[in-house]
Amino acid sequence: MYVDGHKSGGEPTSQERRDNAQPDARVLGHVVHCDGARATIAAFADASDGSVTGQWTVGRMISINLGACRTVGLVYAIGKSDRVWNNDGRNAIEVSIELIGEVRDLPAPAKPAFDRGITVYPHIGAVAHRIRARDLQAVYDLAGRKAVTIGQLSQDETIDACIAIEDTLTRHFAVVGTTGVGKSTAVSLLLRKTIQAKPDLRVLILDPHNEFADALPELSVKVDTSSLDLPFWLFRLEEFAEVLFRGREIVPEELDVLRDLIPHAKNLYRNPNAGTFIRRGGDALTADTPVPYRMADLIKQIDERMGLLESKNDRPVYRALKTRIESAVADPRYRFMFASRLIEDTIHQTIGNIFRIPHGGRPITCFEMAGMPSEVVNSVCSVLARLAFDLALWSEGRLKLLVLCEEAHRYMPSDPRLGFAPTRHAMSRIAKEGRKYGCYLGVVTQRPGDLDPTILSQCSTVFAMRLANDQDQKIIRSAIADSSASTLSFLSSMGQREAIAFGEGVATTMRLKFERLPANLIPGAGKRHASDATSTDDADVDLAAIVERLRNVPRPQQNLGFSEAVDVQRQAGDPGYRKTATAIPAADDLDVSFGLKTTTFGLRPRSD
Repeated sequence: MYVDGHKSGGEPTSQERRDNAQPDARVLGHVVHCDGARATIAAFADASDGSVTGQWTVGRMISINLGACRTVGLVYAIGKSDRVWNNDGRNAIEVSIELIGEVRDLPAPAKPAFDRGITVYPHIGAVAHRIRARDLQAVYDLAGRKAVTIGQLSQDETIDACIAIEDTLTRHFAVVGTTGVGKSTAVSLLLRKTIQAKPDLRVLILDPHNEFADALPELSVKVDTSSLDLPFWLFRLEEFAEVLFRGREIVPEELDVLRDLIPHAKNLYRNPNAGTFIRRGGDALTADTPVPYRMADLIKQIDERMGLLESKNDRPVYRALKTRIESAVADPRYRFMFASRLIEDTIHQTIGNIFRIPHGGRPITCFEMAGMPSEVVNSVCSVLARLAFDLALWSEGRLKLLVLCEEAHRYMPSDPRLGFAPTRHAMSRIAKEGRKYGCYLGVVTQRPGDLDPTILSQCSTVFAMRLANDQDQKIIRSAIADSSASTLSFLSSMGQREAIAFGEGVATTMRLKFERLPANLIPGAGKRHASDATSTDDADVDLAAIVERLRNVPRPQQNLGFSEAVDVQRQAGDPGYRKTATAIPAADDLDVSFGLKTTTFGLRPRSD
């Protein structure tokens, strides 16, 4: 886009005056049609000497002189009515513009002011000019709101593209764009700018590709399956059942057993001498209460139920549930949930580590999910989103949290039959109520058409990068009332790092180009460099190490006594104690409590 090249904020030159005394060469055209929202300008594509000027291009902003004010318009279509190019004479063209608002001059030394909407419509014959830099700055002025510079205007790279950081953050935002357009880089830039403006903000990134930790090295900590401590007793009943059933359909009878027995196990942990007595009233425990309990107590309750005569018909249900629990506890991939050290009441340490309280100069947590079992990802995301909202709620606004969802359509799909209902509910709660308590939502997706439209409509600021899919473009247009078809007609043809920003965080719809980050701070750059530097020779691939990581099982202990083996596994937090323990001779009917009584089992000497 073209803007008169004078110094920003200076006095307009004689060529910038918007009156009819200007030379004809400065007049771009005249209004020949107006319907209230759009106008058509008659102009020429070439100069009087026959040279093509290139003054008219799609995406260019122009102003129409109406005396007391100047109407600002955006060019969205140009063409010749006869579709024929004439080399012998001047070529008349029709320029279609969308009316955006008005710029008015205020008494000196005040700057020009921009207002959305039109109060004085262009008349037939009104003169159209190139917009001057001062007017362009007025169009995107944030009227005193706290501004953060994230790039430059596409039509004039000398003018900064600014967003109102408070409105962008507190009313939620979304970054949408197809693969490869710089979406993750834009998110990384936005996070850096946000932390600079609000250093007390905590950020939790749900990172399915493990790429943001390397892009934010000095601001973030990385949490993955090897460093995550998320006790199973923090999971609500539906979330815990999702882990046990591993994404398959939940058996209602088994769920009812869990709902009945988990409060008993929690009561036994809090009151070991109380037996199976359950309190009623204000201090009653439910299956959703975040209170520790032992899996050994839960399994013991199941065994007792199976031993009752009246439960004979229900024994298959109890037996199947017991098998599921033992299988999950023994699975090394679930060590972050069932490690022995997590039986204690570690909720303060867990929350402080995940949500950076205190942050120690690193307020961002990159929760890396690439190595996590796919069947527990939904449950874990549900727990984290729910905890984020509850922390903000009960801190009474003192704790500010941003939950950033990369690939958000995974957790909040448009089809209600897909996805995990508790995760959808937790995210929706943040989107609908979070701003009142200081919990904010950032949505990042390459498929807005697959995202729940209710979630997207709650994001009051949207950064739309290149989108080639018609359905995705349609969703963006329908979700944001402030956008129009002509403004978003560029979505399929924008370049790298370009975006159209609209909503509460900007003064008016703005096409911008994000700042360029250093190559080493681009998300995923480290992995790409490592891949480029790796030889293609098969001899350089350490297959043994790959298989070891794939199995994720500690090596068996050799030539250790029983107590030594148990101590080693305690330190490793290894739930796969059964294999090692049964391979070691022990006394008859020896009762062993592994770790902090994760389970209890009898051992007998092997016959061989």
